[in-house]
Amino acid sequence: MFSRTVLSSCKRAPKASLLRGLATEASATPAASEVVQVDAALSKKTARPNLHTGIILNRSPIITRTPTAFEKAYYAYQARIHRALHNPFPYDFYFKQGSPLESRFNIEERRRERKAFGAPFGMQTGETSEAEKLAEATMRDEEEAMPRVHEADINSDFKNLQRRGQRNLYLILQKQENGMAVWKFPQGSVDKGELLHLAATRRLEVECGNNMDTWIVSRNPIGVFHPPSPTSTGGAEKDVVFFYKAHIMAGQIRPNRTHTQDFAWLTKGEIKTRVDADYWSGVKDMLSDF
Repeated sequence: MFSRTVLSSCKRAPKASLLRGLATEASATPAASEVVQVDAALSKKTARPNLHTGIILNRSPIITRTPTAFEKAYYAYQARIHRALHNPFPYDFYFKQGSPLESRFNIEERRRERKAFGAPFGMQTGETSEAEKLAEATMRDEEEAMPRVHEADINSDFKNLQRRGQRNLYLILQKQENGMAVWKFPQGSVDKGELLHLAATRRLEVECGNNMDTWIVSRNPIGVFHPPSPTSTGGAEKDVVFFYKAHIMAGQIRPNRTHTQDFAWLTKGEIKTRVDADYWSGVKDMLSDF
């Protein structure tokens, strides 16, 4: 019985092995094509883009914003409430009677009273003493406020850092690209093995000179911009720009004329009118509205 089983299995073995061999040979061709497709897909995914870094150099506001009509009304209302509820100030304890400091305090107090409640509150009653006249003359000299509109605003000097003192200003450069003059933030390519924040610092000095005292806020970028690729490039590598935020503390830009044609310090709204639509949609959320 055992011999018949062994002989029957030996007779069936060549046929089974032949079928397995045919099946292996039949499936070999599609498997090779699948490998080629997978390799092509992997090579396409691992294509690295061209890295660039850009600097959004900011000049912060140098004067406070002018309050709106609603803000002025709110502050005036709060001042009236404060003066109506506050305890009388014991000025006779702090100032010598008849001294210039007491006269100055009385003048300032009458002005605050008149500003909070209007006339006839805070009006002068009786004769004015010599100390009060002297204090008023001194206060007039001290209260000459600086104008909120600079000469650069009147002359439309976009290179002056004193313009638009109430707003954030950003540095943009005019460059020549593909035979056209375009406005962009300072930016450039990253060298092999170079850290992104160091590349941003180097590029800022190359394009803007070393006459500025600047501070890069962080080693981490604040935004990423993917420039649209030209249709004629086909499968060429794409560009990626990592933007870094920086502040100018002192000095002024001295542009490198080999890289830059012109420069300007502009607000967010003014930048929109100079850059193209694709660039604006990529960087607008990195800028302050004020």
